[in-house]
Amino acid sequence: MNYLDINKQSEQDATHAFMQCCTSSTWVSKMVASRPYNSADELYEAANQHWIGLDEKDYLEAFDGHPKIGDVNSLRAKYANTKELAAGEQSGMSEADEQTINELAQGNSDYEAKFGFIFIVCATGKSAAQMNELLQARLGNDRDTELRNAAEEQRKIFHIRLAKLT
Repeated sequence: MNYLDINKQSEQDATHAFMQCCTSSTWVSKMVASRPYNSADELYEAANQHWIGLDEKDYLEAFDGHPKIGDVNSLRAKYANTKELAAGEQSGMSEADEQTINELAQGNSDYEAKFGFIFIVCATGKSAAQMNELLQARLGNDRDTELRNAAEEQRKIFHIRLAKLT
């Protein structure tokens, strides 16, 4: 699929495609309504413009579309399954040890309790240890700063997902 295919899709199909990138219904509606896109660059620019300045509820709706990393068994499985692929992306990538997995799970719980939403980070190419370092560093922020950080991480994520569409 490419941006031209998105232009040709029915409203329902385009909504579904954009929802795979970001679950903010306001963002998705704006993306569908602003078709047609004349280039991939125009698609990405629209994605940014529609994201900037959304209401907090829209950002939180997008964050809710991500699985919560907090269950130790899920974390263990996630990093066991991606270890080989991730090692190819970064030569310094190492296996997530039990301590890191437990710290990440606890950090996620602490983060959600403090900010009222799950920890959002563009995890592509990051090890569990790197994600844990980012999580621990961001726990010191105030809520407004962290909402902006999470929104920026969400923007990075939907750009990666849009690239898969185009």
